[in-house]
Amino acid sequence: MKHFYKHGDNYYFIHRDIRISHFTDNNGVLNMDNVKLWRDYLLNVDHVLKTDSHFLFVETIQEVEVIEE
Repeated sequence: MKHFYKHGDNYYFIHRDIRISHFTDNNGVLNMDNVKLWRDYLLNVDHVLKTDSHFLFVETIQEVEVIEE
């Protein structure tokens, strides 16, 4: 089951969430290059969002217009 996330006016599918601490060294320095590597590695992920504790690797849901027949 895919989880959805709303951020601002956009909606996303969450493909993976990883604790921020996974991307920091012993001095607490964040390694954004590793975040980018994960983003590029995961299929269909086109964006990364940050919460207080996690990075969310997400796929943007494009706006869809429903046309009734």
